[in-house]
Amino acid sequence: MSIEKIKIESKPELEKIILEELGHIEKGLTVICNNVPINDKTTLDVLCHDENGQLVVMQIAVDEDDDILLQGLQSLNHINNFKSMLKVTYAKHKIDDKAMPRLILVAPSFSETVRNAVKNMQGMQIDLYEWEYLKIGDRKGLRIQPIFAPPKKWVKKPEPEKKTEPKEKPKVPKTVEKPEKPEKKPEVKKKTPPPEPKPEPKPEPEQKAEKKEEPWIIPPPKPAKPEEPKEKPEKPKEKEQPKESPKKEKPKKKLKLF
Repeated sequence: MSIEKIKIESKPELEKIILEELGHIEKGLTVICNNVPINDKTTLDVLCHDENGQLVVMQIAVDEDDDILLQGLQSLNHINNFKSMLKVTYAKHKIDDKAMPRLILVAPSFSETVRNAVKNMQGMQIDLYEWEYLKIGDRKGLRIQPIFAPPKKWVKKPEPEKKTEPKEKPKVPKTVEKPEKPEKKPEVKKKTPPPEPKPEPKPEPEQKAEKKEEPWIIPPPKPAKPEEPKEKPEKPKEKEQPKESPKKEKPKKKLKLF
């Protein structure tokens, strides 16, 4: 199978092929606009932004030309000055107006002057790519080879976590733990408010003693002396008890004297 190198003579033709195969230069680039005039001698070929929203200025050349670097720097400076306006104008694109735009130069070859100038530049990112348009059998395609490009940091996508069945833990004999006695917190004595002073009883006004009228007392009647009976009643005669007959005394025995 033969490989044939095809020469592209017009810049619009090269620009059309590059836009169709933009992913061969860098993945994730999105075209915003192209063929934007900067001044009388300079035209911005392609304006893009990457996956992070950073603006990318792309200058292309059909032949080796050192002016490509100067044209690229002029376009880069112009876009940097108006990036806030571009964010408003192209609102559907996710443009990061805080990031510094970067430059990509695409040409069939670069001189040592351009390569050394790009290496010594600081404060800006410039990538160099050489292109070839090849015909392999019935197919045609663009071959892009990076010449000078800073290493890009690829962020690995987090792999989905594999579900792992939890391993059974060895059974440990349970030990009955004595419940710890809760520590007694010191009781905080509440301060009792001092008793409120009782209001002193108001002295009652002295009532003037009213002079009461003394009641008129009737003296009790003197008891009448009982009249003496004219005749004293006779006392009842006592019954005479029968007199006992005197007992006969026994004759006393006479004692004989010697």
